[in-house]
This record gives sequence, C-alpha cells and structure tokens, in this order.
Amino acid sequence: MTKPRLITSACDGACSGNPGPGGWAYLLRFDDGRVEERGGFCENTTNNRMEMQAALALLQRIAQEPRQPGFTIRTDSKYLIQGFNQWLKGWRQRGWKKADGKPVLNRDLWEELDRARLPGVALTHVKGHSGDADNERVDAIAVAFRDGKQPALHSGSQRSTSRQADAGGPMDLAPAPSPLQRLLSRLEMADRLAAGGYGLTMAELAQLVEMPHVELSQRRQPWAWRDWQVLPCSDGRWRLQRQPLDM
Repeated sequence: MTKPRLITSACDGACSGNPGPGGWAYLLRFDDGRVEERGGFCENTTNNRMEMQAALALLQRIAQEPRQPGFTIRTDSKYLIQGFNQWLKGWRQRGWKKADGKPVLNRDLWEELDRARLPGVALTHVKGHSGDADNERVDAIAVAFRDGKQPALHSGSQRSTSRQADAGGPMDLAPAPSPLQRLLSRLEMADRLAAGGYGLTMAELAQLVEMPHVELSQRRQPWAWRDWQVLPCSDGRWRLQRQPLDM
C-alpha cells in the first residue's frame, strides 16, 4: 500500500510578555485527507523562538515522510523565513556574528534548524490573521499552549488530546473552530483568489476544497466547486472563476 504523501503544512508561535510564557504549533495535511496537529509550551521564551521551535519540530517530524512536489512550510514569520532562507549562510561564515559584528540571537535554534534542513523544502510566507484557515488554526493552537491550555488536536482522522511533555500545569480543553467557521474562511479565501486571478498548485487547491490530492490529480477538465468554476491552467496550476448567480 502506498504511503500517504504530505501536500502542505503550516506552523506558528506565540508568546506573552516577550520574554514570557510561549506556545508553538504545526499542522500537516496528507493527500489522503488526513490532518495532523502538534504543539507545545515553554515557560520563559520569546515569540521568535516559538516560531523557530514550531518549524524545527515540523522539519524533524517530516524528515522521513514522502512529500508531493511543491510541498512547503507556510509561516507568517518573516524573521524565520529570512533567517532560514537568506541569513544563515553568512552567519556561519562570520562565526555566528551578524553584519554589524554582534552575536546572532537564538543561535542554538538556528543551528538546529540548519541541521534539520530538508532538500527541496522551502519556507513560504502567509500573511497572519488574513483569513488563511491553516494559519489561523496553528495560531489558535500556539496561543492555547501559551495560555496553559490543552487544545483539542487532530491526529489522523480522529481528534486526540495528546499532551506535550514540556507543557506543564493544569490544562483546559479548547475547542477547534467549528465546521461552519472553517467553511466561511475557505469561501472568503476562494473569492479573493478568484478576484485576483491567482493560480493554485494541486496541493493548494486540495487544501482549499478539502479534497484528497489523489482524487484531484485525476481531474483534467474544468469542474464546479460550490460557487466557482475550477479551471486548468497551461502550467499545471488551477484558477477559480466565480459562476454567475441565478436570478
């Protein structure tokens, strides 16, 4: 049996006080429709360290997992993206000093992230609190851990309440967004994508319509999804077009 492949992911961190109590979280989506969520707590940390910890835990988790082409780690942290994609090489060459000669902050986590780097896996930016369902979800999980709560986490097709070893103290269950809230977020995103004429990769489309990647990969012709036509592009991507409303 073919092992399910990863199609997309998201990660986030949160901190109160900066430094202060913090939480981190990541979310994985597989091409069979499965979703996996994880997170943790740190007693005294910063927002940047929690963003980094989320990405590190995610990279370590997926090291041996098969991935669809175009798989990326989506995050709203420009600090994490620029450090990982641009600054690390220069820091190493200068003996972990910045361009101004000052020591690089969070060196321990940067070194671990560098060791956990996977070929072909990039960090890409998503604007925070912009209605992106996965970004909103990992933000909510990270905030819950930061506040000493135990959020309900997806694990495969079932919902679990697994507890991280470093998440100490009593924790209350925090509900995930309702199905209707998640649907509204996806419909709003679809409207913006259609209005902007944006092209979507197969992985991005699978996330939007919540359809297994293997099922989408069999489609070649235009098809309807809710109030939109889903149209194939010449470069292998897809775009959405609003269907006229019946009067």
